[in-house]
Amino acid sequence: MDHCTGHSHDHGDHSSGDDLGRSLRPQIDLDGVRCLNEEIPNSGRQVLKFHEDRLTMIPYLKSQEDDPELLLYIPFTEAVIVQSISIQSLDSGNPRGQETVIVDGAVAGPRMVKLFVDRDDLDFETARELQPQMQLELVPAHHHVEDGTIDYQLRPAGRFQGISSLTIFVVNNYSGNDDDEDDELPASTIISYVGVKGRGTNQKRAAVEAIYEVKPMPEGNKMPGMNNTSLANL
Repeated sequence: MDHCTGHSHDHGDHSSGDDLGRSLRPQIDLDGVRCLNEEIPNSGRQVLKFHEDRLTMIPYLKSQEDDPELLLYIPFTEAVIVQSISIQSLDSGNPRGQETVIVDGAVAGPRMVKLFVDRDDLDFETARELQPQMQLELVPAHHHVEDGTIDYQLRPAGRFQGISSLTIFVVNNYSGNDDDEDDELPASTIISYVGVKGRGTNQKRAAVEAIYEVKPMPEGNKMPGMNNTSLANL
């Protein structure tokens, strides 16, 4: 498992592309997006905003009260190569001069996330135990970039090539509670933007094909008139 904190700053000029790829928002199958433990239904889908809307604070995704975990499943309409992701939180106050958003309850930005590829069957129990393709520790939300976002490069790159879906498991957040302390309930996780960059392949998602190995029958089990020709050639 890879643990990575490397990132680059997207000082966007309203362009959707840079050296870490172009926005894959057009390739996302929005109808198929699912998010477990979201407080507001479909809010996970709503934070998959277009690149030009990445600095907006509303709508936002918030986990259920006192539970930091989120599990966001993002399917694509075609096989894609994902090069980077951006996960933006709004609990950094009012860094961009926008109106402060009032949110009920204690909230904090995501801290540790796990990334899974081509898994449409995950629940929280499985995601906690399963080895991810990559694990990321995000920088705190107050480490913002004026008029930009932070892109996290995915590596090894080969794990994210030609994929049909990406699942983001938010493990915890920056609520200030130590993992081994139970005297306080953790804050809810809040996210204002999830961006995925890379490029499409113009290929439909690969169908799962079953390949059967054909073995020659023992001499005693042959049907009358059957020779050693493979069934594949019949």
